[in-house]
Amino acid sequence: MAQSSGKALMQWMVVALLFSMLGSTLAVVICNIDSNQLKLCRDAVTGRNPPNPSNECCDVIRRANLPCLCSYKSILPSFGIDGAKALALPGKCGLKTPSKC
Repeated sequence: MAQSSGKALMQWMVVALLFSMLGSTLAVVICNIDSNQLKLCRDAVTGRNPPNPSNECCDVIRRANLPCLCSYKSILPSFGIDGAKALALPGKCGLKTPSKC
């Protein structure tokens, strides 16, 4: 149990760092995505009726390591991101959502 909570804490810290830098020019690469590129998808995963992902967002999703991104889904709500909408992005971009996601 301690190991899994430690892993969750580390994932939370990585994502918190990533999102804190979204507004800056400094970027990190996580799951094959430059963190500055993640903001291209933010509109498609927030709000009550988000728009479909843009072509630019889908390009980001196509380059991503989707199983890696799935490991962060439990902390998305703390950043105002609807996990269900985030998990729907691959399908909306013509990709399959990983089975263990």
